[in-house]
Parts: sequence; C-alpha cells; structure tokens
Amino acid sequence: MPADPVGGAGEAVDLVAVGSAGSDGSDGSIGSAGPIGAAGSASSVFVGSVGSVGVARRSGAARAVLFLLAAAVLVGSVAVAVRIGTADVGWTGLGRVLGARLGLDVEPLPPLMDSLVWDLRLPRVLMAALVGASLAVCGTVLQAVTRNALADPYLLGVSSGASTGAVTVVVLGVGASALGVTGGALVGALLSFALLLLLLRRSGLDSVRIVLTGVVVGQLFTALTSLVLMASADADTTRAVTHWLLGSMAPARWNTVVVCAIVTPLGLAVAWLCSTALDGLSFGTDTAASLGIGVRHTRALLLVVTAVLTAVAVATVGAIGFVGLIVPHGVRFLVGPLHRVLLPCAALAGAVFLVWTDALARIAFAPREVPVGVITALLGVPLFLLVLRRRGEL
Repeated sequence: MPADPVGGAGEAVDLVAVGSAGSDGSDGSIGSAGPIGAAGSASSVFVGSVGSVGVARRSGAARAVLFLLAAAVLVGSVAVAVRIGTADVGWTGLGRVLGARLGLDVEPLPPLMDSLVWDLRLPRVLMAALVGASLAVCGTVLQAVTRNALADPYLLGVSSGASTGAVTVVVLGVGASALGVTGGALVGALLSFALLLLLLRRSGLDSVRIVLTGVVVGQLFTALTSLVLMASADADTTRAVTHWLLGSMAPARWNTVVVCAIVTPLGLAVAWLCSTALDGLSFGTDTAASLGIGVRHTRALLLVVTAVLTAVAVATVGAIGFVGLIVPHGVRFLVGPLHRVLLPCAALAGAVFLVWTDALARIAFAPREVPVGVITALLGVPLFLLVLRRRGEL
C-alpha cells in the first residue's frame, strides 16, 4: 500500500477510530486508546467496526448541528465581548461604528468612542478568537502525534524561545528598531523550533523523543530568559516583561490580527487535511504505517504547522496556558475522537473560551486588567481535574 502522509487508507483509519470509541465502552480518546500494533489486528478492528459506522453516520447530523451552534455562539460571543468593558457600548453604538466603517449612511459615534471600539476592542476580541482557535488546534494535533494526553502547544519549547526573543529585544535592545517585540518573539520561537528539529534529526521523530527534547529546549530558553532579565533588566522592565509573559490581548492591533487571520485558517486547513493520518497516529506508529500513512513525513509536517501557529500566537499576545490542554479533551468528550470533526470543533471551542476569558480579564478587577494567562490557569486547573475525573484517571 503506498504511503500517503495526508489521508492514506482513510476508510480504514476511520473505521479503526470509530471502533475504538465503541468497542470497549470508552470515549475513544487518546489516553484510553491503546496501540493495535499490527496489520492483522487493525483488520480485525476494521471488520468488527462496520456496525459502529452506521452509528457514526447517524450521529453526523447531530455533530453538524453542534458545529453550527458553536459557530453561532462564537459570533454572539465576539459581539457581546466588544460591547462590554470599563465603558459599555450599546448595540446601537456598535452598529453605528460598524456601519460607518463599512460606508453605510449612519451617524458615526464620537471619535473617542469610535476609536475605542474599532481600534482597541474589536481587534482585541478577534485576536482572542484567533489565538484560542490556534492553541486548541495545536493541542489537539500534538496530543495525537505524541500520544500524550498532557501535550499542549508549548510542549515543543516554542513559547520559551519566543519569550527569550521578546526579552532580548526589550531588555538588550537587540533588533529593536527592525523587529520590535513581536518580531523578536517570532524569531526566538522559530530559532527554538529549529534547534528542536536539529536535535531530533536522527531520532525518526519518535513521540517520546519529541516530548523529552521539547522539554529540554524549553528549559534551555527559559534559563536564557531568566539570565537576560537578571543581568540587565531594571524593576520596571522586569514588571513589563513579566506581564507580557503571562499573556495579554492588549497589544492586539489590526496589523497583527491580519497576520493571525491568515496563518490560523491555513494551519487549521493543513491539520484538517491530515485528519485521517492523525486518527492513525493516535494508535501508534506501527498501526499508522500498516494503514499506509507516511509516519515520519506526517509528523514533521504537523510539527511545523503547530510550531508556526504557536509562534505567531505567542509572539503576538504572550504565553497563554491551558487552552490547548483542556479544550481538546472537553471537545473530544462531546464529539468523539475522529479528527475531521474534532479539529474544527476544537477551534471553535478554543475561540469561544478565550474570547470570554479575555472579557473576564478586562472586567473582573476593572479598571486594572489581569493578564489573560492568569485567568486561563485559574479556570483551566479545575476544568482539567474535572476532565480527568470523568475519564476515570483521578
């Protein structure tokens, strides 16, 4: 069977994934799915899962309804989040701002209020949606590629590299005029990922080595960040950098939103095209290879996609934890393990989650703003414990 890194043996992989969800009463998630191991075992699951396919097809309509409902919730969440803040904006005011920007015959709001909505809040809320979607998709992909239920977008050390790049620009002024904080963070993230690939070049991209090497790279760049801060930063600079490292949507502007609006859908599209390969990888490399999936090339492609998505997100708004960890588990519990359904639903759920988390960060202690990473951690810990309890692992 020829290797197909994107969707080889798609029907077989789908049947294997569906069979795992129903044959033993488990939810078919990564943590509970054991490797099948050989082509003979895979074929037995293939034969034994035909009955489950009818159930999966009958539930397709319910999944479509759930997806449309999530999309509607996202649109409504964005609209509501733009309105709320230290200065509330009514629906009429929001409509006047959007109408004036679209060239409609409406009376514009006063310049200060118009700028508040158009230049500050709307880019911020859209950025939260895009970053939330990126982190959720990255977490979903990495949990399948590494077969590690605790994998998240920062597993590869990209976030630590971005932090080092940003701190180097802010504290040492290296490349400040040409790059800025966002550019420095992006360069640092890509350098850390390049180091990861260099260290993994002889390993065959084994899932265990990916995790261990990612931890090592992350610790290296974390140490470099601390070294730069301790050696050169004053108290005010350290405070500003720490606030950035905890994650904040405040720096979001239209130019960065446009970059994320291009990168995020492209990354999601590539991951979705690899959805059947991700189903196979969830069962281990032997099963994936027996189903015609080019394991090494697929892993390399997906690692590059997740690294770029994470690098852009961290470079723009800082490191925001738990979104890529808890959202995939929650969505997998609702829609099942098949990645062609799981990935878009996780993107929508991550977007909604971060939009509301950022809104809470803005208004919880107004007029002081809390870093959104603090709120995601406070919400993420109990939610993740709940997920573990529902899965019987706690």
